[in-house]
Amino acid sequence: MTSDEPRRLTVARVLVDSPLPQLDRLFDYAVPAEHMDAATPGVRVKVPLRTAGRVVDGFIVEIAEAVAPERPLSELESVVSSVAVLPAPLYALARRAADRAAGSASDILRLVVPKRMVRAEKAWLARPAPEVPHVDAERLRTARGILADYPTLEGALAQGARLAVDAPPRPSRLGDGTDVGAWAVLLAAAATVTLAEGRSAVLVVPDYRDQEQLLAALADLAPADAVVRDDARESGPERYAAYLRILAEAPCIVVGKRSAAYAPAARTGLVALWDDGDPLLAEPLSPGVHARDAALVRQELEGHTLLFAGHTRTTDVERLVQLGWVTDVPARRRVSPKVVLSAPDDAASRARIPSSAFAAMREGLRQGPVLVQVARPGYAPVVLCAECRRPARCLHCGGPLRADAPRGVPECGWCGRRAHGWACPHCAGSTFRFASAGTERTADELGRAFAGMRVIVADGAHPRERVDDAPALVIATRGAEPIAAGGYRAVVLLDGERMLLAEDLRIGEACLRWWANAAALARPGAPVHLVGVTGPAARALATWTPAAYARAELAERAPLRMPPTVRIVRIEGTPERVQQAVQDAAAHAPLPADALLGPVALDDGRVRALLRVDYAAGADTMRSLRASVVAAAISGRRPPKGRPPVPRNTLNVRADLLDVDL
Repeated sequence: MTSDEPRRLTVARVLVDSPLPQLDRLFDYAVPAEHMDAATPGVRVKVPLRTAGRVVDGFIVEIAEAVAPERPLSELESVVSSVAVLPAPLYALARRAADRAAGSASDILRLVVPKRMVRAEKAWLARPAPEVPHVDAERLRTARGILADYPTLEGALAQGARLAVDAPPRPSRLGDGTDVGAWAVLLAAAATVTLAEGRSAVLVVPDYRDQEQLLAALADLAPADAVVRDDARESGPERYAAYLRILAEAPCIVVGKRSAAYAPAARTGLVALWDDGDPLLAEPLSPGVHARDAALVRQELEGHTLLFAGHTRTTDVERLVQLGWVTDVPARRRVSPKVVLSAPDDAASRARIPSSAFAAMREGLRQGPVLVQVARPGYAPVVLCAECRRPARCLHCGGPLRADAPRGVPECGWCGRRAHGWACPHCAGSTFRFASAGTERTADELGRAFAGMRVIVADGAHPRERVDDAPALVIATRGAEPIAAGGYRAVVLLDGERMLLAEDLRIGEACLRWWANAAALARPGAPVHLVGVTGPAARALATWTPAAYARAELAERAPLRMPPTVRIVRIEGTPERVQQAVQDAAAHAPLPADALLGPVALDDGRVRALLRVDYAAGADTMRSLRASVVAAAISGRRPPKGRPPVPRNTLNVRADLLDVDL
């Protein structure tokens, strides 16, 4: 090298693990000679952060040759491990998903990449690399037979398509006698066919109950060494070992909850989401990317097959179907439960269960278990003053009172205090009246109506995953219904009218999903009674036309510019910061006159505003809002020593809200 040529050096571009938005970019670090071999893309490193005066964790995203700058670069402090835990596709996905939500890529990676466990890593490295799993001909034939119920499904799986499937609403019995939902068998068959073609499958479900059903179905179809459970409930070493298996070159089937949508499996051929309307698939932590959105971004980047399956159709997926972005895959033969809309016997009747539903319960109990779905757990979730009939509130904090026993003292649902010596502030009454019935009160009432019958309560306080096929009354809250051996002989859905009264834009959609998931637990031909509900959601359940209901919902929301016809972004901060952020966003992408809702004042002096953003303008708007977040974070940094403190003008942005709530 001549003296005129610039000096070049090897540079590691590192993403530091930090919640600070201003650090959400790649930093260049010089690679010292002692780390030259170990410093490869994807490995964990420790690097000095000059502004903070400390050493932080990070990932090497890429290694490059660069011209030496005038100011010397900081060097890598150390390479934590030689295992590349951040493959390039995972970083690209995290970066794209974070940009779409005006968030940080490191926040997403923190959810996906488990903490390093040294013993688990050493044990993994000491073992030989996993072999490519083999699907025998018999299992492959069985899987293809299951997919044959959807004539175009198997061909679409090999084409990298985006698909929406209405799952069969019935239970299914596996080879070992275990009962699972037929949806689990369908997804397991799709994953097995994908694995047989030498590609990985990623199956994302809302909770552990769905995960257990899917794992049981896969045990019948897929080789055991190919199935990987991605579960935050596992111990640290177990989860880290599972992640290392996902990173291996041999394809696998990943079964996990919402963060599994990012699972970096080798040669991914299928990503499937079950029941994407379940709120558990919405990530509560920043940047709050829904598993459905992460899967859509991933499919766009990687070109694999994306499958949405459910007993109902969310408006989000139906919007994509209407746009032609997602293809609806119909079944060869339409199957639906036997749904009956049960009205009260007469207008003056106060009976909670009509005679027709009561007769169906009596008949069902002669053969096996009967499911009764109620809205809330506990004994009496709502307590009224017996004199003036106003809701009873806690005298200390103002929270609602509830009763956990028929003759017990009500307690506050917020602070937990018992209402000893309670007096109504409106009429001075001192007695209570129960205005609603939870699982325990319903079990008490039905236990008296069906004397001697076994009664099982299933809710958050009494979790139950399965019941046998002996006669029993199963009283469950929505989403907590156990699976019955052979299916329920009758299903009664109570409190539907009360569920629909919730102040939620998507409450009709949610109720239809709760009812349909419960109806799918019934034995084929068993009656399903929806009590006291009329209207579009009830008719959609009775006719089993969830896609038509979603289309009607979209048609009603479009003129009002409500999600998912537009993207909703929540902005919180000081009034000045929020106003400036909205103005900057409008300068980058023109906003309609009705785009801004609010702002409204919060308790801490900040304000909250909602911004309705068209999908076409989403990228520019989110880029502008992200710049505003960084600017607010920089302005709120600690001042140098000796200078007075300045107020922190933080700005928080949350995109793609499922509901509009100021």
